[in-house]
Amino acid sequence: MAEEIINRVTNSKLITIDLEDFYPEGKRVVFDIKNWLYEELILREKDFRAYVKNHDWSQYKENYVALTCSSDAIIPSWAYLLLTTELNNHAKKVIIGDLELLETVIFTEVIINMNITTFKDKPIIIKGCSNKPIPQTAYTMLISRIQPVAKSLMYGEACSMVPLYRKK
Repeated sequence: MAEEIINRVTNSKLITIDLEDFYPEGKRVVFDIKNWLYEELILREKDFRAYVKNHDWSQYKENYVALTCSSDAIIPSWAYLLLTTELNNHAKKVIIGDLELLETVIFTEVIINMNITTFKDKPIIIKGCSNKPIPQTAYTMLISRIQPVAKSLMYGEACSMVPLYRKK
């Protein structure tokens, strides 16, 4: 009679954290104000305010928005703030920067709000492969957040994990 195969990983106390499981739904959008500038370089306040007033802001409903200007124009701070006042009525989050910064800000909030009590004195594996754009910074923030309570930290998959930390 053949021996029964026992899955030791399933029976262990290992907890796997996959940041992809925490990925908030919602479209990520870059809002480039370059086209709202005179010759893509000069912000004319009257024209800019007209664009803001006449723009369909509802298209950003439930989106995450990164405000930017891809031209070499000097944009006054109030312009981004004015855009934010409109976007706040529709978007989930608004930042000034690129998509990578947007994801970093989103995951900062996710990790800060994570309930870490379930990780107390447990061995933790942080899954590294993801099909969604998880910023590398999110992994370092996660480590900083859970290391004080975890028994041990590993990276990868249960079958090929890299040890990172063990509580002394």
